[in-house]
Amino acid sequence: MQTYKLTIKGTVQGVGFRPFIYTLAKRYNLNGTVSNGSNGVEIFINSSKEILEQFIETIQNELPSLAYINSLDIEEIAFQNFQDFKIIETKNRGDITVNIPPDISICKECEAELFDPNNRRYLHPFITCTNCGVRYSIIYDLPYDRVNTSMKKFQMCKACEAEYNNPLNRRYHAQPIGCWDCGTQLSLQNSVGIALVAIHNNIVQLILDGNILAIKGVGGYHLVCDATNKDAVQKLRDRKQRPTKPFAVMVRDIEMAHEIALINAKEEQLLSSKERPIVLLKSKDNHKGLSLQVAPNISRIGVFLPYTPLHLLILKKLNRPLVATSANITDEPICTDTKSIKKLSTIYDYLLDHNRDIVNGCDDSVVMVVKEQTIFIRRARGYTPISIKLPFKLDKKVLAVGANQKSTVAIGFDDQVILSPHIGDLDGIESVEYFKENIENLKRIYRFEPEIVVHDRHPNYESTKYAKSLNLPQKEIQHHYAHILAVMAEKQITQKVLGVAFDGTGYGDDGKLWGGEFIICDYQGYKRVAHLKYFKLLGGAKAIKEPKRVALSLLFDAFGEEALKLANPTTKAFRQKELKTQYLMWQKGLNAPLSSSVGRLFDAVASLTGICQVMSFEGESGMRMEEYYNDSIREYYPFIIEKKEINILPIIREIVKEDDRYIVISKFFNTVVEIIYIIYKKYNLQMILSGGVFQNRVLLQLILDKIPTATISNKIPPNDGGIALGQVVSTLFIKKD
Repeated sequence: MQTYKLTIKGTVQGVGFRPFIYTLAKRYNLNGTVSNGSNGVEIFINSSKEILEQFIETIQNELPSLAYINSLDIEEIAFQNFQDFKIIETKNRGDITVNIPPDISICKECEAELFDPNNRRYLHPFITCTNCGVRYSIIYDLPYDRVNTSMKKFQMCKACEAEYNNPLNRRYHAQPIGCWDCGTQLSLQNSVGIALVAIHNNIVQLILDGNILAIKGVGGYHLVCDATNKDAVQKLRDRKQRPTKPFAVMVRDIEMAHEIALINAKEEQLLSSKERPIVLLKSKDNHKGLSLQVAPNISRIGVFLPYTPLHLLILKKLNRPLVATSANITDEPICTDTKSIKKLSTIYDYLLDHNRDIVNGCDDSVVMVVKEQTIFIRRARGYTPISIKLPFKLDKKVLAVGANQKSTVAIGFDDQVILSPHIGDLDGIESVEYFKENIENLKRIYRFEPEIVVHDRHPNYESTKYAKSLNLPQKEIQHHYAHILAVMAEKQITQKVLGVAFDGTGYGDDGKLWGGEFIICDYQGYKRVAHLKYFKLLGGAKAIKEPKRVALSLLFDAFGEEALKLANPTTKAFRQKELKTQYLMWQKGLNAPLSSSVGRLFDAVASLTGICQVMSFEGESGMRMEEYYNDSIREYYPFIIEKKEINILPIIREIVKEDDRYIVISKFFNTVVEIIYIIYKKYNLQMILSGGVFQNRVLLQLILDKIPTATISNKIPPNDGGIALGQVVSTLFIKKD
């Protein structure tokens, strides 16, 4: 008999891991201790070598559903004469490397108890156990103990305390534990703050009557209304000033999801998973009375299942789909407290609140499935913070501040990177403050002090300005190189690759706005081998929201002054005087920065076909273009690749000859794929795709059909949500070819 010390790292705190080990030790008649530590879980155990091997194999085979092991280290130490097996107090020492457990949906056991009239938590809207519920959103600090969460202000009743302290109980050390007597409480008030009786039936009736409710959830508030009531949905659009951007829909169960959308096996698995993300699905023509205002002009809808007991209680009674969109002011983060939600009192009619503080805001995750691959649009609740193991060790503790859109931040130490949840666009004071809060949260929880800060090359990004304000060594990294490095890190790729980075805007080495880039790179550096030939963005930043400006610029490139005489959807979107003014601006290059962006090229084609002249939300042009793709059309437009430049003017000249937008858009998609394929064939390298353009379902599917070995991220979004990961690994950057 020897004594062994086992150190297990990963997601092993707040997931029922210690009682799991306790139960296994009893099964194998082993004596010792188990405790949470700074690095994960520590086990001291007396055992023979043979029994120890069986014990470890059982740990790996019967792991709790929420647990994940990154590493398991075994060390034989001096013999200790343990008399039994105990769960002992947390040992808090050294650097923190344990993963923060994410917030997850209600489990089947709690759901059964929720609707059991004989259970003492019958209809309790905050029922939870060790296997489900809030985690990250309530954590102040690690280790994950009740005193380090926003539950510390709730004094457990004797019944809850008995469950909490029983290692064989499902609620052993379930930090958010509570009941009707001692747990979180709901409150209901109208938009001017007058309190009402918070009875579930009243809440449902308010929704059925066409009201808009603000409901506090896990990582923030939702604005909700009856998704089958066109007047209620339109009222929400008008009040939120969101004319066409699709709303997400929460449904009672998977059966209701099938009634409104076409769902394959992979999509159903994601919908029903413990993470419960919003899944982008193809809507059915007959979708059970869902208002057309939920997702105007497109056939894709974001659907998700209830993930809290409160959601379940409402939807079981409501028995119809519910619009559930993030509660926030445009360009500001999701509301997480009473002060912030009351800024939206002109939008909602009633506020359903509760008194459990949200410590760390976290929006809903959004995913789609393409060719059986999960692609993140937004990685947040249920999936974050995420720890990504690197194929090497970092020399320094790294803070990466990301980009400016779809912002995330990251910290890197040893061989891992912790990536924050989705923060959003840094376009306002509140958003920048929220960005800083996320950095401070990671620093506090991990007791992390950076030794170097990495930022984007763009000098005007708020994230760059913040990085430069720190008294730390700094490193800047080119935007599209960071895109490719992020995927390399996620996929543990160490050899040279051909990176294809397509997005809307990224600051290039020459000061121009890149976004249609082919780069050969590894962790040491990169070389730009091809890109779209530069074109002018008329009006600068205005062109990002007005596709007609991009299209007009390309018409001037292709036809010169003759473009003023053309009669097409783009030219018709301007008055004649405006056209002449824009031509002069184009000629002189006034407020017309040069761009190589594929994202802007998509905008131009949307304008030329009359689909979208002015966008009401980012990515609208590409999303609407998906509706017109016809897979029976295989042709593509001519283009020229010369001296690393991809000349797209032949494409523009052909497009203006065609009246059928289905033909134009289908051939355009095919052309983009053909450009990628030709350059891919030139280099005998693994190809990586990254950038927001690859969130276009049609384009991504076509590429994966044509080049099945193409690699895209499956843990981080292709958009700028993954930039911070790439920035961390860029600290190995030595030189640029």
